[in-house]
Amino acid sequence: MDQQTVSPARRWNYWLGGKDHFQIDRESGDRIADAYPAVRVAARQGRAFHNRAIQFLAGEAGIRQFIDIGTGLPAPDNTHEIAQAIAPDSKVVYVDNDPMVLAHARALMVGSATTYVNGDLRDPGAILTSDEVRATLDLSRPVGILLIAVLHFIKDDEQARGVVRELLAAAPPGSYLVATNSTKDFVSPEAGALYDAMLAAGHVDAWPRDRDTFTRFFDGLEIVDPGAVAICDWRPDSEERPTPAEVSMYGAVGVKTR
Repeated sequence: MDQQTVSPARRWNYWLGGKDHFQIDRESGDRIADAYPAVRVAARQGRAFHNRAIQFLAGEAGIRQFIDIGTGLPAPDNTHEIAQAIAPDSKVVYVDNDPMVLAHARALMVGSATTYVNGDLRDPGAILTSDEVRATLDLSRPVGILLIAVLHFIKDDEQARGVVRELLAAAPPGSYLVATNSTKDFVSPEAGALYDAMLAAGHVDAWPRDRDTFTRFFDGLEIVDPGAVAICDWRPDSEERPTPAEVSMYGAVGVKTR
């Protein structure tokens, strides 16, 4: 297990208050938090958006199959826990390429209705044809594809769109895409410039996208209400919530209609 390279999954775990991270992850997390103090709020809001989106898919949309790519380290309210609380027959395939994530997954979550794939979002074909996906899911039936806080690790817009297109091409009508991406749309020009400088220096690795670029991930889909919005504003369950600038991340859910 590489303790000398920053892991986005372990850094996210650090921001959420978890214990599964190394010194290099904490140093990276602190450096980002120094420039963007609300990052821990953003991490918690990302998890809350995930929870609300799964509740929508398993409840209102009736989805019973999920592929969660870039799942990160196990935490309270994992995809299978939320979905199976609503529909016990829900099946979930988690995908990640972090060895610590995989080790935790094998110890805690693998079962007949829940499994993990050692895979990378940049190679969707390998994910879709994996033994675990074939054994767990029926891709002739609708599936929820979750790309939460992972697309922004692909710098090239066309490559990222190509990944989404390939995943959706394997899913039948009635399937859903849930995605988020960091953005600078809500912050001041000064904060945006500081983030650009950190990107150039290699101190951050999440590539922000504006709303128009983000919504292109949903080309050909029908985006459900309230559309592509700051994650704190997507079907909120409380009137008291952070501002879009504090989360600086877009989220949306779209359905494949044909």
